[in-house]
Amino acid sequence: MDIFTQAYQYVVDNPDRLIQALWQHLQLVAIPLLIGLLVGLPLGLWSARSRTASTVLINLFNGLRVIPSLAILFIAIPYLGLSFQSALIALTVLVMPPILISTDVAFRTIDPMIREAAYGMGMDNRQVLRQVEIPLALPVILAGIKTATVEVIASATLAAFIGAGGLGTFIVLGFALYDNAVLLVGAIPVAILALLAEVGLSTLQRSVQPPS
Repeated sequence: MDIFTQAYQYVVDNPDRLIQALWQHLQLVAIPLLIGLLVGLPLGLWSARSRTASTVLINLFNGLRVIPSLAILFIAIPYLGLSFQSALIALTVLVMPPILISTDVAFRTIDPMIREAAYGMGMDNRQVLRQVEIPLALPVILAGIKTATVEVIASATLAAFIGAGGLGTFIVLGFALYDNAVLLVGAIPVAILALLAEVGLSTLQRSVQPPS
């Protein structure tokens, strides 16, 4: 029987397991992303405003980028055990660097003359940030968010190695059973989610790009 037919039959026979794994996977993506946005965006703006903050934060988060997600997972295990929380911590660490660094770059590269012109028109700091800087910085910030989203969708599969669920459960099970059909039940939805995120956020990024 064709491997894709076998994978389809497995889904037909186990729809509840797939839905549960998909829901867990979406949580493993959405919660770290939300935390990353709430923390990374303000830190990125602060980094762009302060040379000292930039030196500390950029070096710190660049350092975190070289640590594999699986390594962070296993570091968290002694403190939080084989749990959903361990996976969330590891994935939050994964999403933070691209969001923070892209935010820093986005605000730092805005032409100072544009700010001066805005102040010359009588705007205060809050108005300059909201009406001038954020619209100009948004395309670059979205590029970082897109990178973080695609990375966390793929890396959330690793949560299955510590029993935290998600679509990676099928990938781990497929490897354990030497069954490529079961593996595809997890791999194909992950690939689709990553593709949808890439296309959707790329479209959004183009829509907010200032005209040349």
